[in-house]
Amino acid sequence: MTNLNNGRPPEAVYLHIPFCTNKCFYCDFNSYVLKDQPVMDYLQALDREMEMTVKHTPPGVIKTIFVGGGTPTVLKPDEMAYFLESVRTHFPHWDEHIEFSMEANPGTTDKDKLAVMKEGGVNRVSFGVQAFQNELLSGIGRIHNVDDVYRSLENARSAGLNNLSVDLMFGLPNQTVDMLRESIRKALELDLPHYSIYSLKVEENTLFHTLFNKNKLPLPSEEDELEMYLLLMSAMEAAGYGQYEISNFAKPGMESRHNITYWRNEDYYGLGAGAHGYVKRQRHMNIKGVNPYIEASRSGLPRLDAFAVSEQEAMEDFMMVGLRMREGVSDQAFRAQFGKSLQDIFKGSLNKMLTAGLLEQDVDTYRLSKQGILFGNDVFGEFVGALTEV
Repeated sequence: MTNLNNGRPPEAVYLHIPFCTNKCFYCDFNSYVLKDQPVMDYLQALDREMEMTVKHTPPGVIKTIFVGGGTPTVLKPDEMAYFLESVRTHFPHWDEHIEFSMEANPGTTDKDKLAVMKEGGVNRVSFGVQAFQNELLSGIGRIHNVDDVYRSLENARSAGLNNLSVDLMFGLPNQTVDMLRESIRKALELDLPHYSIYSLKVEENTLFHTLFNKNKLPLPSEEDELEMYLLLMSAMEAAGYGQYEISNFAKPGMESRHNITYWRNEDYYGLGAGAHGYVKRQRHMNIKGVNPYIEASRSGLPRLDAFAVSEQEAMEDFMMVGLRMREGVSDQAFRAQFGKSLQDIFKGSLNKMLTAGLLEQDVDTYRLSKQGILFGNDVFGEFVGALTEV
């Protein structure tokens, strides 16, 4: 039987702020346009959920906190101060090297707000830049421009926040390989510790999905999209950034420790509307809507669903998320969680992927090969419903 994270309480916290200035055309996240939203009511509901959660599952020493959205930085300075004080109240014991990340959009981070964030313990900021061409930004529904990017990063640094990351996207409508090359060049000129670079996924319930179905979404060809991915991998490597996960690149030691919690299939608290959590082999998902979440938090934990994860599913999850990382999955880590060896459980799938040249083996560790990175989803899918024995 698994040791359930050695019986330790979760050491990672995810908090969801669902408000945005507007809805981007590709976004299917649980987010709502800020205008006329009951922001303080929501923050008080989040405070109640934190209080109830830590009573139910007391925290230990917290190593990582991640505030996502939405756009958390649309909070006004006084709202931000209330929220961060609330986090500190309910999760008082922080590791001395805590990584406290907050997502931000360029143009939503003035100096006053950044000072409040720094004072409240935030020490890492991830900016959703997406591209360095204004025509591409407006074409995906972003309200910032390239000048906002430079100003926001300058403001962050002047507030003493130097652990910064930017998100870029490729495969955008009307984006060319040369446009991506320019975006990567400009991003690298910023000399940041970390970059996340994602391909566009056309998700249901988005404007892009509607346009795609009407054949009105001018996406790059598959050949161009592959060229974009190969370009970004070679450019980041040449600039000294390690590709520690399929979409993430960092200077040595600057990897996102919070996201590594997910990829190692470790426990974390998930708090806020629509948030997901994973604690002691139990997954839960919160109610999504802002007002329904506020209402539910007045009478108990605002859960939409909670369920136990079977050992089989946990093993499959371990492989699917663990193989996203370039370090891969090790037999030692698998045995620590499940008390069984990888070969016992996944012998057929491992051998098939090794033979196909999509995985490579190094003693007791399996990782994606260079070819495997390009076909990651095919590799991950191979481990669903593929147990040799349980």
